[in-house]
Amino acid sequence: MAISLVARAGAIAAISALALTACSTGGTDAPGASGDCAPSDGPVTLTFTSWLPGVEEAVAIWNEENPDIQVEVQTGPNGNGGTYQNFFNQLAAGNAPDLGQIEFDAMPNFRVQDGLENIAACEGILEAEDQFVPWTWSQVTFGEEDAVYAIPQDTGPMAMFYRADLFEAAGIPVPTTWEEYEAAAVQIRAQGGYINNFSQSDINAFAGLVWQAGGEWFSNDADGWTVDLTGAETTQVAEYWQGLIDNDLVAVYPPWTDEWNAAYNSSELWTWVSAVWGANTIASGAPDTAGNWAVAPMPQWEAGASAAGNWGGSTTAVLKGSDHPYEAAQFALWLNTDADALTAMNRTANIYPATIEGANLPVFGEGVEFYGGQKIYEVFAEAGNNVDPNFTWGPTMTQVYNDVADGFSGAVSGSGTLLDALTAGQDATIAALKAASIPVKE
Repeated sequence: MAISLVARAGAIAAISALALTACSTGGTDAPGASGDCAPSDGPVTLTFTSWLPGVEEAVAIWNEENPDIQVEVQTGPNGNGGTYQNFFNQLAAGNAPDLGQIEFDAMPNFRVQDGLENIAACEGILEAEDQFVPWTWSQVTFGEEDAVYAIPQDTGPMAMFYRADLFEAAGIPVPTTWEEYEAAAVQIRAQGGYINNFSQSDINAFAGLVWQAGGEWFSNDADGWTVDLTGAETTQVAEYWQGLIDNDLVAVYPPWTDEWNAAYNSSELWTWVSAVWGANTIASGAPDTAGNWAVAPMPQWEAGASAAGNWGGSTTAVLKGSDHPYEAAQFALWLNTDADALTAMNRTANIYPATIEGANLPVFGEGVEFYGGQKIYEVFAEAGNNVDPNFTWGPTMTQVYNDVADGFSGAVSGSGTLLDALTAGQDATIAALKAASIPVKE
């Protein structure tokens, strides 16, 4: 099950030298830049902040094998749920952890704020490039020569989790197009359920839906950045989901809450269009529904198409100011290439690795009991093959998500629309880029 190229072109364009020159302090004193990445003297204890469920199991393997380099795990909320802001606060205060989980779309934010150590000069790092799917390596180098700012961890191809038992009992065909999805939503609502929950805060999930539709929010060239959060494809997706909201065909629970989990742990919510790592979210949040779920490709805008979006995918980064960049780099590389570590993280968090060989581990060919024994990674492998590689992340994605989320919260309560929120988010993004002296094309 090979992982395909997902956003390789956008990865390099995700943050340009133009943007870096404008707003970064440059990081020329980073270990990689100076060629100095030597082991520390004596035993080392590293701190690592992550929200990955069960990552402690993989870390325990490392700690047993490396008594002189111990890793302490600090858990927190998902990145946009608070961990990224904590990182920025800690970086400003000079007390950031040695290592942090950072998603691909957030990497540019940390790069322009000089929050990442360049670990290219650390032993074995540059040589590891061939072990990773090419687009993921581009995401951590930004196209810079002799620069590596993190180790790729996993990817997030999207598909549709659905309650196979409920669809079968109701005689409702599993939707393969968005038109069929809306028709199924009407039938499901008539039975007292909802086809899905629209998240007012997971703007990166909405970006994945736009990605599938062929939309693009950012592009750049030598003249600056173009920001387009209201293009034709984005408008299509926004108006589609606005219709479902207006007609009470989707629930609007705050995601990642007990209320949200309870809705999935019953017969209320029938599907979730999400990334591969969502397999763990449902299994842990809806244990009473074990065996009743299955996975199918995302519904399509055109019958017979096979496009997919991507939501998430993470790296393990060495944060600026670490006293032990050599040891941190060695742990990050091991965590995301070692067969035992990757297997452990899949079993506890259902991650889909960014390494080429990782996708061939036996665990990814097994049926998953919670999903009725279905080999769900086959669906996600195909989805990965169908993600458009030409998608660019802007240099201030965390700000974009926060601004749009404010408007989405209003839209689900009847104050404005999703498109209004995207329009306001676009204006705020352009203003933020200009305030950071990052050139923007009008």
